[in-house]
Amino acid sequence: MKTNFNIDSLVRPTIKTLKPYSSARDEFKGTNGAMVFLDANENPFDNGVNRYPDPQQGGVKAILSEIKNVSSKNMLLGNGSDEVLDLIFRVFCEPNNDNIIILPPTYGMYSVLANINAIGIKEVQLSNSFQPQVEAILNAVDHNSKILFLCSPNNPTGNSFSSRSIEELLNKFKGIVVIDEAYIDFSTERSWIDRLEEFPNLIVTQTLSKAYGMAGIRLGVCYASTEIISLLNSIKPPYNVNELTQLKAIQQLSIKNLAASQIDTILKERALLISKLDTIGFISKIYPSDANFVLVKVDDATKRYDQLIDQGIVIRNRTTQPGCENCLRLTVGTKEENEILIKELLSISKS
Repeated sequence: MKTNFNIDSLVRPTIKTLKPYSSARDEFKGTNGAMVFLDANENPFDNGVNRYPDPQQGGVKAILSEIKNVSSKNMLLGNGSDEVLDLIFRVFCEPNNDNIIILPPTYGMYSVLANINAIGIKEVQLSNSFQPQVEAILNAVDHNSKILFLCSPNNPTGNSFSSRSIEELLNKFKGIVVIDEAYIDFSTERSWIDRLEEFPNLIVTQTLSKAYGMAGIRLGVCYASTEIISLLNSIKPPYNVNELTQLKAIQQLSIKNLAASQIDTILKERALLISKLDTIGFISKIYPSDANFVLVKVDDATKRYDQLIDQGIVIRNRTTQPGCENCLRLTVGTKEENEILIKELLSISKS
């Protein structure tokens, strides 16, 4: 349990004094009975999307609350996880003054968002086994280090970080710790949303893009203390998650066991794919994966990438990332897609 933590000391002064925008749908809280809405200057002719969407996405949050066993009050939804991350920057990081800490190789948007918001970046590379180097991270911290980003399971490496290392960082880092759990549903590790009450500096981000199969609707989720959620709500755009996205999310999340069934299939295919990759001559290492992808080390990543492109297979060349020289990232596809991949890998290995 982290004690004596003052969230107020981390918030930008302009955010503390900001008066949030109040939309028409924020001001009217009623839900009962047929109402005549003349408050938001909408087109009155019903076509299914002529009204503004629920600014707080109550329907989606209610379902997620049941699935994740987390109160709706501890959630914020965004136009993809990237919007959620951007809001976190805007609340806690003063432009041209503060910095964040990232652990390469990691998700590239942390650096992009830092640059957009004029925030400094401190990099502490992961160890050879792609684990956080806790002592080095804490030594890199200065008075203006506001956010530490931990991507676990990590992209592009696929492994989960040691829970002991994460807990030590949560206890010792004096700023906000963001744990990006985009791939948590493919892992046997426990999600950190179960421990929100223990760590007032903890923010967990998840997404409906991976395990839930809804990358096209762009819906990200932030889990944090009610204090942090309130701060993020105060600066989010009033209608940041559109009506179609909300409806599709509710529809898909309401199909019982759909995600669980697809996750189970992906995990079985991942294990089978890994076993087949082990037979490919030019693959020298297959890294452990807690995600829906596998990172492999090859003899010449660019050459092998180009060869697969020529055969109509698109993978990700990660050789330019720190610690990932000559590495390729392979998403776990359907059984048929994985068989095509292995067939082509075997073919080019013999050429």
